[in-house]
Order: sequence, then C-alpha cells, then structure tokens
Amino acid sequence: MSATALNRSQETALFNPVLIAGCIIILVSFAIRASFGLFQIPIADEFSWLREEFSFAIAIQNLFWGIGQPIFGALAEKYGDRKAILAGAACYIVGLVLSSFAITPGQHQLLEMLVGFGIAGTGFGVILAVVGRAASDKNRSLTLGIVTAAGSMGQIVGPPLVQFLLADMGWQQVFVVLAGFVAVSMLALFYMRVPKPAAATHQDEQMGTVLKRAIKDPTFAFIFFGFFSCGYQLAFITAHFPAFIIEMCSAVAPGSIVQSLGISSTSTLGAVAIALIGFSNIGGTVFAGWLGNRYSRKYLLAGIYFLRTVVAAAFILNPITPESVMLFSVLMGALWLATVPLTSGLVAQIYGLRYMGTLYGLVFFSHQLGGFLGVWLGGRMYDLYGSYTLVWWVGVGFGAFSALIHLPINEKPWEKRESVAAAA
Repeated sequence: MSATALNRSQETALFNPVLIAGCIIILVSFAIRASFGLFQIPIADEFSWLREEFSFAIAIQNLFWGIGQPIFGALAEKYGDRKAILAGAACYIVGLVLSSFAITPGQHQLLEMLVGFGIAGTGFGVILAVVGRAASDKNRSLTLGIVTAAGSMGQIVGPPLVQFLLADMGWQQVFVVLAGFVAVSMLALFYMRVPKPAAATHQDEQMGTVLKRAIKDPTFAFIFFGFFSCGYQLAFITAHFPAFIIEMCSAVAPGSIVQSLGISSTSTLGAVAIALIGFSNIGGTVFAGWLGNRYSRKYLLAGIYFLRTVVAAAFILNPITPESVMLFSVLMGALWLATVPLTSGLVAQIYGLRYMGTLYGLVFFSHQLGGFLGVWLGGRMYDLYGSYTLVWWVGVGFGAFSALIHLPINEKPWEKRESVAAAA
C-alpha cells in the first residue's frame, strides 16, 4: 500500500495505528506525571524540607512543560513527529534517573526542568497534532478526546502503582523504574506511520507569518488566557491533593462505604482520589470530544469552566470527609481534561492543521503558567498559613474568569474571516 493510500485509510477509520500508538505514549507519560504528588511527603520527610521546596520543583516541571510544548511542536513540524517524541522521551528518562540521586531542593528543581521537557515531548502538543492530522474532519474532535482520555487512563494506573512501589522500595528506586516505563513506551513509535503535515493554506505562508497573525488575533488571546485556570486547577490538585487529604480529611471510619471499597487510610485515599479523577475523566473527555463535533466549542468550554467553579466551591465550603473527597473526585474528574480536545480542536478549527502543534503549544504554555502558579502557591501558602484554603479560592476565581473569557471567541476559520474582510 502506498503512503498516500495508507494515510487516506487511516483518516477514514476512527481507530488507526497513529491513534493507538499516541494513546500508549500519552498513557505512560501521564501515569508518571500524575504521580509526582505522592513523592512530596516521602522526600520532604527524608530531608526535612519545607513543603514549598519540593512544590517549587514540581512547579518548575509544569513551567518547563509549558516552555517545551511549542518548542517540541515546532521540532515535530520541522524534523518529524517521531524524532521530537524520542527527544522528549530522552529528556524524561534522564531527568527521572538523575532525580533519584538528587539530595537538595536545588538539584530536584534543576532536574525537573528536564522532566518538564520530557512531558512536553511525549505529551499533548506533539501527540494531539499528529493524531489530529491522521483523523478525518468528521472524527477529529472525538479522536482528540480519545487520546486525552488515554492520559486519564494513565492517571488511573499511575498513582496506585507508584503508591504500591513506594511501599516496597525507596523513592529513588521508583524514579528509575518509571524511567524504564518511558523507554518501553517508545516501542509504540514503530507502529506510528505518521502522515505528512497538511499543506499550508497559502503557498508561501511560513510558520512565522502564521504565528504573528495568531498572536495579533483577539480570539487567540482569549483562548490563551482562558486555558490558564485549567492549568492552575489541575496542577494544584495533582501535586497537593494527596497531602491535602492526609492532613485535612478525617480518618476512614470502620464499616463506612469508603472502607468497604478497600480504602483503610487517608494516605491510600489520596492515591485513589487521583486515580478516581482519571477514571471519571475518561468518560468526560470522550463525551466532550463527541460534543465538540456537534456543538459550539467555545460554549462547551465556558460551561465546563463554570461547572468546575461550582464543584470546587461546594467542596471547600463543606466538611472534608472521605465521602466528600470521593464525590469531588468523580465530579471534578468528569471535567478534568475535557477542555483539552475542545481547546485543541478550536485551535485547529480556527487556524488550520498545518501548524497546529506549535499554535496549541503556545496556548498550552498559558496552561502551564497556571500550573506553575498553582503548584508553587499551594506549597507557599501552606508553609505560611498551614492550610490550602486560600489557594482553593484563588482557583475558584480563575475558573469563573475562564468561563467568561471564552464567550467572545470568534469560532470562524481564519480564512473565512479574511475572505469576508476582503469582500467588504
């Protein structure tokens, strides 16, 4: 079968080798990324660190994930997707292995830069772009939702697995084991027959021209700033929720519904809560992708951010119990990564597929700026006040802001806007 015929057959099928390979890589990458909060207390206890010190390392990871996203997106568009993914995996592996030898906050913070680049190279920016090119217009939003849901599956598998490993070995050894998982996941690239990027909209249009045009567009700014709160909320919860549960939640009562599920301690509840968020998000993300094929993506995004705001506010206003933690995890999980297929789909819809990886990477940088603030501020506020309450309320405010800023987005493709302006 010729390359052209192969690409055409992949585009007409919902499930294809590119989608499957992308799901495998995303699953492993996010299984590890979602587990870093479980290392916070063991590392802090061993070295008698303040909560802020390891939190700042995870915050740096989120920041460099955001910095690396447009870089790896551009590398993929220039040198090929598989080369960019392999480069990201190399950063991930080296960062994890060297982290096992780190004994000071500064060393961990420096190495989390490498880990952040690793997540960028094996994460949404590169994978969503190549999977998006391999999908038909009819299936694209749903396909992006499936890949995003694979990240959620990693969130289900990762934290319980890491909690199990931490019970049997030191955190240093666990980092090395996780690096091995990243290496094995690269075998999926043998099945990723990557289609060529879509042709440029204009014959002589270069990446720089497209970037300048997008940056000057108010709609791009709305998408950029709207994604900030998503990063804040997700990164804060991923990094601090297990510790928050241990310190704020009452003990698991004997004979309770939570204990009947095999959860006997708040430390176990923390890992299960992160996994439950991921489990609930599988359905929420795929459903969001399905809705994105049929309804306005900007209104769907505004609705998701509004619901997140309500769920987070209700959770913090009520007593924190094992039962409320489980309920919050299910509700927040359904909204967790539902923004990703809609946001990436909106970028592709408005600006096209040719430079989707780079443009979405820029938008994702805002997401990771929010993530940096959420993780660092969580540790800082806890050290100052012994509580995460203020950080929760900041996240509620950001969620309300994102719900509003998506409303004025112009969803018309840029080409149609240009033709209307030329006709006028």
